[in-house]
Amino acid sequence: MTSAITFRGQSHALPFAHDALTYVELTHIEKRVENWIRFGHEAQEHILDRRRRIFSFRPGSVFAFVRWAANDFGTIASRIDILRTVAPGEPCQTVPFVRPGAEILLRVAGWPKVEQVLRHIDAVEEAGIDACAVAPDHWRHVGNRLNADEQPRTYTMARHRAWLRRQEIVP
Repeated sequence: MTSAITFRGQSHALPFAHDALTYVELTHIEKRVENWIRFGHEAQEHILDRRRRIFSFRPGSVFAFVRWAANDFGTIASRIDILRTVAPGEPCQTVPFVRPGAEILLRVAGWPKVEQVLRHIDAVEEAGIDACAVAPDHWRHVGNRLNADEQPRTYTMARHRAWLRRQEIVP
């Protein structure tokens, strides 16, 4: 993740203007609620307070959004979504803490499956590929396979080069 601009304002006014950006609200309350971005290139970061911040992404950006929550008895929710931000007027799905919404490429719930996705992301990055640049169809494949209790295919450099060539032909 890279941060182009960081806002540290006095006001708690949210930066949700009628613009093309997608906003993701992140919260971190130790051992209770932890929402974070696993990968993605944010356009801006707006710090609300020491526990909350808002990241904004430009249209067409791909990022992984992890949500985890616990109570006194342990984990109650763990999820990962890999999302592609949309331009104004483009159709999108609603996702908690994401405004106005995004195209869902992968949605997995339950810590064992979330952990598998995180390992898959690590493998992609170890292969020298930016996870944001992976073919959207591959993230759909990973989500579908994991939700069917099957092992997803590995994303190789050869697959990535094929995706990049396809983008050159049909943008």
